[in-house]
Amino acid sequence: IFLLLYMNFRSVTESLMIMLSMPFALVGGIWLLALLDYDMSIAVGVGFIALAGVAAETGVIMLLYLDQAWADTRREREGRLTRQDLYHAVSAGAVDRVRPKVMTVTATMAGLLPIMWGEGAGSEVMRRIAAPMVGGLVSSTILTLLVIPVFYVVWQTWVCRHDFHAQDETSNKGELT
Repeated sequence: IFLLLYMNFRSVTESLMIMLSMPFALVGGIWLLALLDYDMSIAVGVGFIALAGVAAETGVIMLLYLDQAWADTRREREGRLTRQDLYHAVSAGAVDRVRPKVMTVTATMAGLLPIMWGEGAGSEVMRRIAAPMVGGLVSSTILTLLVIPVFYVVWQTWVCRHDFHAQDETSNKGELT
């Protein structure tokens, strides 16, 4: 997954930021497996692999929204950027991402919950595939909406530190005189 992300974004930092969503997804998957008293098996492993793909997908969409909001802000401000502009852009991008994220998770859960409750031939295996995905989607949804924007702010603050520093000094001089 990391290799595919790197080939798409051509950036190790952005690929790693997206990969951050996976541990949060794994936490929820492991939590639900423990709650349901499922042991690790091939089916559970397949469920975790599928969960990793969905977590990466939602991380990509979050990063794209944040990049778009930050690019729009930079275009509007024409180089006169402050940290407040970054905070505002990231907040706007993350808020814009809430509805698509919830819709994606709801649609996926709508398909997985009947598998979790199903009876009949093969249902035991299918439950073990669906369980990590259901638990992981819950934790990933909450944590990705919070953690990726924070790391994005830290990263962009470091990337734009010289621009912000010049703006901070200019604004401080104006306040002192």
